[in-house]
Order: sequence, then C-alpha cells, then structure tokens
Amino acid sequence: MKRDDTRLYGAVAAAVVLAGAGGFALSTMINRPDAPAEEAHGEEGEHAEGGGSEVKLTPQQASAAGIAVVTVSQGGAGDLRLTGRVEAAPSGRAAVASPVSGAIVQVLVAPGTNVGAGAGLAVIRSAEGAAVRAESIAAGAEAEAARAALVREERLFKAGVTARQDFEAARAAAARASAEAVAARAKVAASGGPGASGETVVRSPIAGVVTALQVAPGGFVAQGGAVAEVANPGQVEVVFNAPAEAAAKLRVGAPLRVIGPDGSEANAVIVGIAPLAQGATGAAIVRARPSGGRLTPGAAVSAAIATETGGYPTVPADAVQTVAGRSVVFIAEGDGFRAQSVTPGRSGAGYTQIVEGLQGGERIAGRGAFVLKAELSKGEAEHED
Repeated sequence: MKRDDTRLYGAVAAAVVLAGAGGFALSTMINRPDAPAEEAHGEEGEHAEGGGSEVKLTPQQASAAGIAVVTVSQGGAGDLRLTGRVEAAPSGRAAVASPVSGAIVQVLVAPGTNVGAGAGLAVIRSAEGAAVRAESIAAGAEAEAARAALVREERLFKAGVTARQDFEAARAAAARASAEAVAARAKVAASGGPGASGETVVRSPIAGVVTALQVAPGGFVAQGGAVAEVANPGQVEVVFNAPAEAAAKLRVGAPLRVIGPDGSEANAVIVGIAPLAQGATGAAIVRARPSGGRLTPGAAVSAAIATETGGYPTVPADAVQTVAGRSVVFIAEGDGFRAQSVTPGRSGAGYTQIVEGLQGGERIAGRGAFVLKAELSKGEAEHED
C-alpha cells in the first residue's frame, strides 16, 4: 500500500475513535509537500514557528466530527462572561386552559407535536357546555320572536290601530332580546364553542410546539384547568442572572454574543434589565433577544458582553491546544484548518485571553479542537517515521 494511503486510513481510524459513541466518517490529510525526510523536517520547523501546519477538512466533515467554529472576541479584557438559559419569549408561549369543566374524550396531540394557531389539542365533553349551547339557541329564538313582534307593532302603529307606547314597548323588548342573544353567543365562544352534545375542542392560540400536556383520555378537567403548553421555537429570549458588578455595566440595547451548548454562536441585543426581587443586592435579571442562529428553549448558554474597548482577544478555553510543546489555535480556512501559534494569557469562566497571535475577529475551532490536534500530531509522527 502506498505511504499516503497508509497515512489517510490511519487518520480516519484515529478520528473515529475520538468521536466516541456518536461516531463519524472523517478523511483528513496533513498538507505538506512530498519531499525527502530531511527537507520535510525543515519545512515542518518553519510551519511550527509561523503556525502554518494545516489539516484539510471540509465543513461537513468538521461538523460531523463535533468541531464548532467560533469567532474570536475582540477587546476581551473588558468583556463580561455570563451564563444563562434559553426561554420562549413571552409572546411566543401559551398556557392553554380548559374553558369548561368536563371529561377528556380525546387527546389530539402529544408533547413535541408541531401545531398551528387554532389547532385542536383535546376534546372535552361537558354538561356545562351543553347548557351554554342550549341557552344560546333559546336566546336566539327569543330575539327572533321579539323582532317579529316589533315589525307587527310597527305596522299596526302606522295604521293607527295601536298606541305609541305599545310600539315603544315592543321596540325595547326586541332590543333587550337581541342583546341577550349576543351575550349568549359570546358565552358559547368563551366556552370553546361546544356543540349540542356539549363536546368542546380546546385549541392552541398560537403556532408552535406542544411542550407539555396535562390531560389524558378518561380524565377530568375543571374550568380553567391546565390542558397543555405551547411554545414557538422561533421566538426565544436568553435570560441571564448577572451579579451586581456585571449588572452595573450593562445597558438596554447593548449587543452580546450568545454561545450555545454545541459551540454555535448567535448575535443578540439586551432588551431588558430588572433587579432581582431578593433585596437590594444589585444583581439583576438580563433578557436578550437573539437576531440569528438556532437556540432551543431550555438550553444552557453563555454570553460575551463587551463593556470596554481595547484589551486582548479571547477564545474558548477548549480552542487552545498544545502541539509539539507550543500553544496553538486552529484557524478555519477554505479547505480546512491552519494551526496558528499563540501566546495565551489569563483564563477564567471557560475563556482564555490571547496575548499574541490573534487580532480578533478570526474564525477558529472551539469545541472539538482536540480532534484537529490529534490529526495534526498523528500526521507529524508518521512523517518522522
């Protein structure tokens, strides 16, 4: 077997082992010219100084390997680091309650079901609902009879057969009966529009995903009792608990960068800052609205908030790897990743300052950078053999 083929298959095997239970198919190749051993070693030394060692990897392979590409933060010395969670925005969630008391005849959805606005969630049979429907029918009939009586009285009054007060009384009775019919129809609507048998379909007021279901067929639900919860995953906010020293530096409208549990990034803007209820500690709840990316409600996230200019760029701590005794980060390029030598500074809260080697704004491998380290180290070891 050719030497290049041996190196390629060895890289694939190492990547699969590192992937763990998830597994992935990875084909990589260390980018260096075919040259005699002495010449190759000389070029490798030059790469080590300039951070030019490369691992060829397509974006699809990188994603399959669990490698997340992130943007290097600029001015990290003045950045605040917060941890928080993703929640559905107030306008993007609904707690659906039963409009009437009754027995659960049928449940139409399950947790995780995508529903549209007005979609049915459950069917309830209610004696109360049947009574409301009957009252509405009776009120409608009375209103119709009152209107007919008014027409007759008006005709007789114009013919001079009846007195004006009889006509006025008929007009008042028709108006009263019409108002009662309107009220009865409104009551039916508020009860979920039950049919003659008292069956009511409980419907979702918004489009979204059913996140919780509190009823089951054969059960009973009281009026106002919880039936289901629906959230729109496209309308989310990120909520942080900020300590006093951090809250004092924040303002509504300030931009921040949200980093998801998988290393993905999303830009967001602070839309609200409210002091915590537990005393005058200075701590606050910070709400931010993302403008891009896919954040799942309930997910734990972190955020970088620039409060000052200047300072050193910062990267996730996982992004800094040690290769051949030097600290490197892997910069994403068109056909893979290039190992860039850096000088790390202080570390904390999962981030590391870069004193030298980065300018800020570069796209680098964050979570999963160890996979690239393993590939680079393996390729260099095979080259030395």
